[in-house]
Parts: sequence; C-alpha cells; structure tokens
Amino acid sequence: MSNPILKYIAGIVIFLCGAFIMIFEILGSRILGPYFGTSIFVWTSLIGIIMGSLSIGYWLGGRISKIRNDLLLLAWILFVAGLLMFATSLGHDYVLRRIVKYISDFRWRTVIAVMVLFGPASICLAMVLPYAAKMVMNNIRTSGSAIGNLYALSTLGSIMGTFAAGFLMVPAFGFAVVLFATSASLLIIALALIVVEKKPLPIITGFAISSVLIVFWFVLTKKPLDYIDVDTQYNRVIIYNTTDNMTGRPVKILKVNDEKSSAMFTDADNDLAFEVLKYYRLVEHFNPGFRSSLMIGGSGYAFPKDYLRRYNEAAIDVVEIDPGLTKLARQYFNLTDNPRLTIFHEDGRTFLNHSVKKYDAVFMDAYKSMLTIPYQLTTREAVQKIFDILNEKGAVYANIISSLDQNNDLFLRSEIATYQSVFPQVYLFAVQYPEPSEIEKQYFQNFLLVGLKSQIKPEFTSDNEELNRFLNHLISIDPGSEAIVLTDEYAPVEFYASKALSRFTRQK
Repeated sequence: MSNPILKYIAGIVIFLCGAFIMIFEILGSRILGPYFGTSIFVWTSLIGIIMGSLSIGYWLGGRISKIRNDLLLLAWILFVAGLLMFATSLGHDYVLRRIVKYISDFRWRTVIAVMVLFGPASICLAMVLPYAAKMVMNNIRTSGSAIGNLYALSTLGSIMGTFAAGFLMVPAFGFAVVLFATSASLLIIALALIVVEKKPLPIITGFAISSVLIVFWFVLTKKPLDYIDVDTQYNRVIIYNTTDNMTGRPVKILKVNDEKSSAMFTDADNDLAFEVLKYYRLVEHFNPGFRSSLMIGGSGYAFPKDYLRRYNEAAIDVVEIDPGLTKLARQYFNLTDNPRLTIFHEDGRTFLNHSVKKYDAVFMDAYKSMLTIPYQLTTREAVQKIFDILNEKGAVYANIISSLDQNNDLFLRSEIATYQSVFPQVYLFAVQYPEPSEIEKQYFQNFLLVGLKSQIKPEFTSDNEELNRFLNHLISIDPGSEAIVLTDEYAPVEFYASKALSRFTRQK
C-alpha cells in the first residue's frame, strides 16, 4: 500500500479513536450513575483512571511499534478494543453489583469499577496513536510536524466525540445504544482494515466473532423489560413498579441515578408515597394563610401535585434543572398543566440568584445522588438568597438525608449551622426515628429542616392530628465544634456524604 493512502487511513483511525475515547468516558457516568451517583468522586475516578489507562496505552503502543508495524496488527488492536467495549456493554451490571456487594469503601468502589469496566478498552484505544504514527513516519526531518498533526487530529476527534455524545447521542438514543454503536464501529473499522490487507483467515475469524457478538447483543436487548430505562440530558432515569412497604399499596418509583427520587401510588394517585414529603404540610402550621410557594427540585412532581390538590387558593413555582424529568413526570406520573403551577427548567441556585419574586414558603428537595445535595444549594450564600426571597413571615423547608450517628452526621450538623447563620429560628424534625435506639442512630433517615424568617416563637402543638404527629418529631441537635458554615468557597458536601456512606457500609 502506498504511503499517502496509509497516511490517510492512519489519520482517520486516529481521529475516530480520539472520539471513541471521550464517548466512552462520558458514557461511564451513565453506567456508574445507578450504583454510585454522579458525584465528584465518580468523575474523579473516571477521569483519573482513564487518563492513567491512556498513558499505559501510549507507552505500550510505542513499544509494540518498535517490534512490528503493519496495518493488520493495527486492525487487531482496534478489534480487541471493540471486544472490550462489548464486554462493558453486556456485563457492566453484573460487575457493578458484585463490586457493591464485596467492597465497602465508596471511593474504592468507584476506582475499581472504572479500572475493570473502562481501563482495558481505553488502553487499547490509546495504543492506536503511537502505533499508527510510526506507520506513517518516513522522514526524520518532518517527524515532529507529522506527530503534531496526528495529535491534533486525535484531539479534534476527542472534542467532536465529547460534544456529539453529551449534546446529541446520549439524550437522543440512550447510553446503551451509543455504547453498542461505538463498539460495533470499532469492529467494523477493524474488519475493513483486515479486508484491505487481504488475509482470509483473519477476515473469517473477525466476521465470525463480530456476528456472534452483535446477534448476542440484539437478543439480550430485545428481551421485554419490566422497567423503563431512559437517559435525559442530565441523568439516567429508571422507572419501575413495586409495592410500598409501609402501606402495601402498589407504587411506581422514579429512580434518578442512585436515588429513589419520586414515587406515586398506582391504584389511586391521591396521597404522597414518601413520608418526608408529607412533612412539607407543616407549611400549614408555620405559614397559615400562605399563597405563594417555591419548590427547588421537581423530579416526579409528587409534592407539587399534592400541593395543588390540597391548597386550592395557593400557587407554586417549581424549579427543575432537567426538562427530561418533567417530560417523564407528564408521561408516567400524572403531571398536568395547571394555571397555579409554573415550571422553570434551570439550576436552582441560578434561579435564586436572579429571582425578585417573593414567596411565603420555599421547599428544598434537590439531590444529585443518594446522599448528596448539589453543593451550590447548601452554602450560606444560597441560604441567604432563600432568606431574601421570603416574605416577612416566610419559612424554608429543606429535606436532608443523614443519620444521627456522630461519625456520619457532619453534613447534617454543618447544614444546621449554615442555616442558623442566616435564619433567626431553625428547627429539625426526624421523619423516621425521632427517638432512635443506638442501632437506629446508624441508619440513614430523612430530616426536615425548617428555617423561620420571623423571630416570633411558634407553638409546637396543633389541632390537626397529622400535623401534631409531625411536630412531635422535633429533635434538638447541637452542631458542635466540628460543624462548619458551608460557603461557596468551601462546601465539602460530597466528601461528607462519601465518608458517611463508607462508614455505614462497613458497619453493615
């Protein structure tokens, strides 16, 4: 084969591999999301391990190119990369379930998961650049320019792959289809190179293996599922039916990444399935006569629907960053248009930053993973914004997940300290275990933090039986010296959550 043709082939392969590497990395967050969330630790593991894998691949590709350098071996490198991607596509749930079962430390879980699922294929993809570069080198005087051009092609491919995956492919087709298409593309490119080399046995072998894998993938993916698995622009969402443990009623769950984010009874959508959301009804006690409310975090819109049913003269604005969740709520969770409901699709903090409207109540229920509130909504600056948009007798109601174990509740205590730095009155209600035993102290539960803008002391009894039960769950927690006031500059929310989760897993 003439050198100019070989040069063009190498350039195309390098460009595509650069794109495939970044597509693979972005898909990683969707694969890991249902098990580990999408915290900074997940992204740190993905970026760190894949960068390490690329370093190994660059080194290995350079070493191999000194021993053998031809199109057939390049084809087999691509073929192996495709096989390894297929393995990740078909086996990621099996691997992740076992990592969760046998490894307790949250950070080690993510690191090992990325190493197993994404490291090997990334190494093979990285081998392509130095190996293909050596194939087209024919003049030492122009080698620097040639290598620079090939690295530029690889980087351009990475840029194209990043934007194509994040903005177009994943939201449109879902991670599973994109991963399959990427691995299949690698196999097709490899087979094309083998055909160019006119080697009968490798051609037959490659086509046979590829055909079996593709048929196997289609057989598995065509099996009827008893759940819905959807990728939105921001999240991987799973919707499934089950039975509510408390009531025995059939319930539909909306799971966002690793968090059970919302639920709805399917026999009759007439009450709240999550107990913590019922505690938002304390607005009737602390804000009698309220008319205008804001909720940050819509998800399946369970509470906004309940709010509109119960309070005929009140309106509510809901801020939900993910328009895909709103679409799913309309499709599967009975969300309908209502003149008293206004939905804003943006980050809750940016909404607080620019909002000039005043509210009687603000409900906070935004989570990015099982224990983690987006840090920008936890800080003193965010709390001050909430304080500023409340009317004179307004109140904030924030859902926080924590335990009462002093080794695991540092975020809870820090958030209390943060709210106390702004609001004159801050109260905490334990939803599940207001008087926990020593064992129950270790369990994670929901807490409702209430911040009152008024300095008038409220009563903690009510003629309403339900509200009185909620008020009886009032607990007192001293933030203590270890707690800090969280700020935009320093808010280690995910660090606190990972430590708490790791300790809890070890205790189990």
